[in-house]
Amino acid sequence: QVQLVESGGGLVQAGGSLRLSCAASGRIFSNYAMGWFRQAPEKEREFVAAIRWSTRDTDYADSVKGRFTISKDDAKNLVYLQMNSLKPEDTAVYYCAAKRWLGTSWREPNNYDYWGQGTQVTVSS
Repeated sequence: QVQLVESGGGLVQAGGSLRLSCAASGRIFSNYAMGWFRQAPEKEREFVAAIRWSTRDTDYADSVKGRFTISKDDAKNLVYLQMNSLKPEDTAVYYCAAKRWLGTSWREPNNYDYWGQGTQVTVSS
């Protein structure tokens, strides 16, 4: 069993930065991948970024590429999402998720096994 807890959300002006953290407890195996997703009101949950635990391979949605960076701290079992040059359209609840690496797409939320409770990010114009 894996538990995930996000933190670091808040209110920021457009052009500003935030760093989200995801604390993972329980057994995170080397064959896991960690993802960040977001969901705005009345919209579907969408992929933001992902990192493979063992290889540190990363992937980003086109909408955040060049602005967001996903990283992890193995010793602390933390996953970060550094968000720079934030835009009002980045406003959403951001979720951390974990999936076993079974060869399925890490961009698809239904492929994830564990989810955090979410943290609100609001970007004002």
